[in-house]
Amino acid sequence: MENEAGALSRVAGLFSARGYNIESLTVAPTEDPTLSRMTLVTVGSDDVVEQITKQLNKLIDVVKIIDLSDGDHIECELMLVKVRAIGKYRKEIKTTADIFHGRIVDVTDKAYIIELTGTGSKLDAFLDTMERNTILETVRTGASGIGRGERILKV
Repeated sequence: MENEAGALSRVAGLFSARGYNIESLTVAPTEDPTLSRMTLVTVGSDDVVEQITKQLNKLIDVVKIIDLSDGDHIECELMLVKVRAIGKYRKEIKTTADIFHGRIVDVTDKAYIIELTGTGSKLDAFLDTMERNTILETVRTGASGIGRGERILKV
């Protein structure tokens, strides 16, 4: 999409006006500073996704749309999770973070902040593994994705 003020607002407005939900949304400039790449995750039937695609294509700011789920792709998300880490639980939490290839990025006498990357299901699995009363705060970026191999988004 065009890297212009208001472009994101118009996309969000389209979803809002039609009652579609955005599960996650990431936007950042690309190697071309005049363009931004938006990775948007939504849930719906094939007909709903097709309708969304048609509506997005009508927006002036949208340059090109591809559905990454139509082929091989890599999807990744970042999560920071602050957990209560007191006494004997500190070692157990560190071990769990290691199993999920997480990295402890902040340590205090009562808490850890753990950084994890991976698919949404991997991050959800980590949260499911932790005891609910241990999790103090969670922040997630939303998914970013890119086609595998020779598959590229070219305008």
